[in-house]
Amino acid sequence: MLTRVWRPVASVLRAGPSVVQARFSGGYDGFDAKKTKRAGTSPIPSELFDSKSGELHSVERVLDTYVPEAERTAVKKILFGLNQGKLVEKLEIPSAAAKIAKDNDFDITLSKFEAGPDGRPPRVVRFGVTQNCIIEPTDAPIEQQYKALEAKHEKFVEGAAAAGCNVICFQEAWTMPFAFCTREKLPWSEFAECAQTGPSVKACQRWALKHNMVIVSPILERDIAHGGTLWNTAVVIGNNGNIIGKHRKNHIPRVGDFNESTYYMEGNTGWPVFETQFGKLAINICYGRHHPLNWMTFGLNGAEIVFNPSATVGALSEPMWPIEARCAAIANNYFVAGNNRVGTETFPNEFTSGNKQPAHKDFGHFYGSSYIAGPDSSRAEGLSRVRDGIAIAEADLNLCRQVKDTWVFQMTARHADYADNLADYVSMDFEPQVIRDPTL
Repeated sequence: MLTRVWRPVASVLRAGPSVVQARFSGGYDGFDAKKTKRAGTSPIPSELFDSKSGELHSVERVLDTYVPEAERTAVKKILFGLNQGKLVEKLEIPSAAAKIAKDNDFDITLSKFEAGPDGRPPRVVRFGVTQNCIIEPTDAPIEQQYKALEAKHEKFVEGAAAAGCNVICFQEAWTMPFAFCTREKLPWSEFAECAQTGPSVKACQRWALKHNMVIVSPILERDIAHGGTLWNTAVVIGNNGNIIGKHRKNHIPRVGDFNESTYYMEGNTGWPVFETQFGKLAINICYGRHHPLNWMTFGLNGAEIVFNPSATVGALSEPMWPIEARCAAIANNYFVAGNNRVGTETFPNEFTSGNKQPAHKDFGHFYGSSYIAGPDSSRAEGLSRVRDGIAIAEADLNLCRQVKDTWVFQMTARHADYADNLADYVSMDFEPQVIRDPTL
């Protein structure tokens, strides 16, 4: 049975290296529909692959299309974990939210994380993340590119509000293409704006006030007070339209085409947690998800929900994506909501990155797959790899303390010893604690 139903997928996978064009080793970089057709293989199943890009829609769609219900449920329990003894529940999308999503061509999902009774009143909030491709070509005027993205995000906020969302986080550098691969300062630095008075900040303030919603807005910041320095920054807008604060990206990649340190360096805002009407929030921007101590420190400061706005491509990081945020949620006993942009962004000029790869004009495929993970090791199903969307979770934040009490990670941790070891490690005369086999 399974051999028969999987045959359409297998025919595509057998196309081999002539179909898969990997820029980096160690990951999936998508299927080229045109090359597949030329190779004479079976047609790409339209229900699985995007007709324009040839990219796989999602792992979840493959499971839902080809695996029988009983087996599918068993597999999903292993893949996605259990919340209060069952898979994370899918809730019905309110009709108004569904209409906004349909009219504006984006997906919307709503999942439910429950907590057990513990004598406290429930602390139920709805929070979500967005993912999207750019709209205008990268050689369009800067204002035109930004305005198109602002209009898209206004619809995101309206859709989220119609679904009862209290907190929304946009993707990393949502106001622009992720142009940091090019190493060109112009025109890309012209997207930078003040984190107090910039156009996207003002727009988010209007939306937050209108919809009684906290908005986490990751932007390219220009620090006017300090010589116009650029930062990769998330601005936190309160549900009263006020600016609560900001956080700057702690870890900056220097791998593959991620040439971000050409534009900005590591942030200087620490590991802040923002206390809002809807819980204690933190933002671990993109590359920071690869650093366990980064996640841990937000937890030590009391975070209940940590957002991970990102921009990352399939060949480099996709095998890591469904693991890292979920591991962080488990290890630190908070919710994690990770989001990643979608699509392939092509730039006017070719660039290289000192990695022995030919010059090229695009970063690769941003694979979306935004998802939300709970502190109890459960997670909701993710968004598509190819479509714009919003993933929203309804969650009882009491679950965070319940999991802490169950697993006692905080009680059993050795923070003082870790601190001593790290203090030794950063000293110039550090010697690793290695016990050598005397027979060597």
